[in-house]
Amino acid sequence: MTTSTSADPPPVAAPVPTGVLTPRAGMRRQLGTDTRYVLLGFPVALAGFVVLFAGTLLGTGLLVTVLGLPILAGTLQTARKLAAVERQRLERVLGHPVVRPEYREPAPGAGTWRRILVPLGDPQYWLDLLHALLKLLFAVPSFGVTLTWWAGAVVGTLYWAYDWALPHPEENEGLAELLGLGTSPAARIGLNTVIGVFFLLTLPLVVRGCALLAASPGRALLTGVAEMRQRITQLEEQKRAAASAEATALRRLERDIHDGPQQRLVRLAMDLSRARHQLASDPDAAGRTLDEAVTQTRETLAELRALSRGIAPPILVDRGLPSALAALAGRGLIPVELRVDPELATPDGRLDPAVESTAYFVVAEALTNVAKHSGATECTVAVTRHGPTLTAAVTDDGHGGAHLAKGHGLAGIADRVRAAGGRLDVVSPAGGPTEIRAELPL
Repeated sequence: MTTSTSADPPPVAAPVPTGVLTPRAGMRRQLGTDTRYVLLGFPVALAGFVVLFAGTLLGTGLLVTVLGLPILAGTLQTARKLAAVERQRLERVLGHPVVRPEYREPAPGAGTWRRILVPLGDPQYWLDLLHALLKLLFAVPSFGVTLTWWAGAVVGTLYWAYDWALPHPEENEGLAELLGLGTSPAARIGLNTVIGVFFLLTLPLVVRGCALLAASPGRALLTGVAEMRQRITQLEEQKRAAASAEATALRRLERDIHDGPQQRLVRLAMDLSRARHQLASDPDAAGRTLDEAVTQTRETLAELRALSRGIAPPILVDRGLPSALAALAGRGLIPVELRVDPELATPDGRLDPAVESTAYFVVAEALTNVAKHSGATECTVAVTRHGPTLTAAVTDDGHGGAHLAKGHGLAGIADRVRAAGGRLDVVSPAGGPTEIRAELPL
């Protein structure tokens, strides 16, 4: 049996990837992204407002005729296209993918009027239209402030280069003179340079704020509702997965108790009854029967301990996930190499009990499937922590072919992982190897 709790080689310093940005380069890139978003967003918002406002007025005014519905439908379709463009721009500003809503689509073979009426009955189309009409209210101040700050930064920091070319009539009091700094060129250049430096230093922060202000209606109307719906769907899936996992666990526990300890206890009761009847007529036979009863008792206790380890082993509660996994690997029917993140073995590295229990269940069930069905000769268990995610991976060299179809052993693992808000991936090509990887949020 091969078991090692931290068999990873010592870390080796890796070369810095060429694509990694320094903080300063990242700030410059973000500044450029935010500036493009704000400056290009104003003309796009203006054009979208004009076109969609006109389309809405025209379609609403013609609702008394047949032409109103097609015009409104076309306006909503245009709003959807503009919303799709805005979502792509939002991803660059926010730095992460945004949720795309699911639009209602006409059924295959639907008639013309059915296709026209579908957008009118989808709330997301109207949210896209509302976004296009409100976007301008946020784009105008963002555009003005961003343009002003860029102008102040460029004009102020480069003032020394063109001060000589500007007229400075004596009858006009400049800002430097009003502040009591005098009328000399040095005073003018120094003051304007200081102002330019102030605009330059605050430029990333101000432009970032303007970009987030301009993006706020898009985040609320274009992705906010979709994110809420996605979250509700995920919670419903987790609820169903939790119920399914609980039902599966109860059925398996009932089956194991019925096939194991319950049968042994029935036999134990029969042996004790037989021994009672043998005591008077055949004491030696009664002794042998009692010896068999003692053996049955020990075997029953062993099976009960095995069942309790499968539900919630005491070592998991007392000593944590690494020790529980080491004990689990030590009882494996095939050699198991265990690799556990050393951080998890420290007192401060203890995880939430629900996460530890789920990770233990995943590894225990995966090792059971490996021993029963894979035909593997060796297996590797790796448990690592990456930021807010715990990853538990079980890899074997068996013949492969594992999948998550309902009714198979891995389906119960998938339900348990989804109930914890995680994700289970199975890579098992024909001929192997097989990798079962669970990612659990911490």
